[in-house]
Amino acid sequence: MVATPLGNLDDVTIRAIETLKTVEAIACEDTRRASILLRHLDIAGKKLISYHSFNEEKAIERITRMLEDGIDLALITDAGTPALSDPGYSILAALNEKGLKAVPIPGPSALSAAISVCPLPTSSFFFAGFLPHKKGRKTRLEQLCSMQTLIVLYESPFRIHKLLDELEALIPNARIFIGREMTKIHEEYLTGSIPDMRLHLSTAKTRGEFVVAIQPPEQKTAKKRKYDADPH
Repeated sequence: MVATPLGNLDDVTIRAIETLKTVEAIACEDTRRASILLRHLDIAGKKLISYHSFNEEKAIERITRMLEDGIDLALITDAGTPALSDPGYSILAALNEKGLKAVPIPGPSALSAAISVCPLPTSSFFFAGFLPHKKGRKTRLEQLCSMQTLIVLYESPFRIHKLLDELEALIPNARIFIGREMTKIHEEYLTGSIPDMRLHLSTAKTRGEFVVAIQPPEQKTAKKRKYDADPH
């Protein structure tokens, strides 16, 4: 399970490069995007296997068969860490059932990248992934907003304004952090009220996926503990 760059291709780890060079095949969401990364890394001649939500069942059967035949294979997504709101869970479940081993090759993640620069209290948070597009969306968001902790979720550029409207109706005084176009040329990080976010995004292009952190108004910023120096 190989993590790949979010945008800046130089963010790939040395271990990820070595893994992609040594495996015999690579399963990926989009073979075109995978090819761009492999060309950047000067890796050629790899068998690419398309693996995404629309061909999951057939792809899993093919991948597990190859692994059972002793073929080493890497799984990558279009960007970030597999199985983290990206394809990966189903193949991991299938491997577990068959007693096959999966090994993580850690690296870039939109979640960890956003949290690392989020000025809201992040000592603990609840990661909600993507909200439902339609059915169950309102109920899910109501559940999340009732939690007295920082909520982190992913949102698309097509629904970011809808999300702000929904949050304003549920928790109008919440503080919001938004990360967009992370590690890319136009990356941007915003923190403020819901009206602040709406005002800014009304004049800026809403491109790429968003990471949104929501601090409920009831949640207080944790005070830092002071540690005395050890006299010994």
